[in-house]
Amino acid sequence: MKELQEKSERAMVEEIKKEWGQLWLERIDDKVRAEGVASKSFSLCFVERGTIIAATRDFKPLDLKEILSLNRIQNVERVVGPPSAVGGWHKFARTVLNNQARNRRLVLEEPQQDRCGNLQLKKGGRGWIHRIA
Repeated sequence: MKELQEKSERAMVEEIKKEWGQLWLERIDDKVRAEGVASKSFSLCFVERGTIIAATRDFKPLDLKEILSLNRIQNVERVVGPPSAVGGWHKFARTVLNNQARNRRLVLEEPQQDRCGNLQLKKGGRGWIHRIA
C-alpha cells in the first residue's frame, strides 16, 4: 500500500517538474516592462495564462517547494534541494573543495629551455612578443 502511494507520488512529482520546466521554457519575455509572462495555463503549477512569473520589482517569485506542498507531496525537501542562499553541492565545491591544497608534484629538474630564445622580436622588441611556451 505504502509502495503504491510512493510510486504515485513520484509520478506526480515528475509531472509537476516537467510542467515546471515547460513553464520556464515557454514563457514570454516582455523587455519593455522587464517581466516574464506565462504563455499558457499550467494547472499543476497553479499558474494561469498571462501570470507574471518573473519580474524585477516588488515581485514574489514562484517556488517549486510551495507548488509541491500545494499538490500534497510529502517530504518536499527530499525532492527539491536546499535554497541557493543556504547552499548545496555547488556551494560546497566552491567553498571547501576549491580552497583545499592541491597535491602538485614538485619537479626538481631543470626548467625547460626557451624554444624561441633566438628568434627575432616582433617590431624590433617594441611590440608584443609572441612566444611559444
